[in-house]
Amino acid sequence: MRGRVVYLDSSAIVKRYVREPGSDVVRRLYLRAYSGDVVVSYNVWNVGEVLEVFDRARRAGRVDDEAYRVVRRRFLLETRRMVRLGVALVVPLKLRILREGWKLIEKHHIYEADAVQIASAKHVSASQFLTGDKRLHEIALREGLNSTYLG
Repeated sequence: MRGRVVYLDSSAIVKRYVREPGSDVVRRLYLRAYSGDVVVSYNVWNVGEVLEVFDRARRAGRVDDEAYRVVRRRFLLETRRMVRLGVALVVPLKLRILREGWKLIEKHHIYEADAVQIASAKHVSASQFLTGDKRLHEIALREGLNSTYLG
């Protein structure tokens, strides 16, 4: 693995595949990862959350079945490819991370998924934490992470 680690929460990952505010930042980050400047990281938990976002868009009629299949396949294939290339680090859901997350839940009164994101970013010593969630951004800052809100 080369380069500094930039941790993405689920909302930041989605911006790679769905055009919305902050998408350009995430796209540039992925280009930097492919060139070896940084390593993109997220927890295996995020894979399910991202798939849920795509599925919810399909069920709500915002995307058709074909668009859903394309974006789902692109996300999964790109994740595998980046891990094989050593430019992505998918953090396993370890008991140590869960325990740290439980402390964060009680300290900040947050959802478990958000706690796992902060604990995972700390676990990989991320130099930057990217999120599209304003509240999570604020908590990440309080937890000492170099967080960027992608609005």
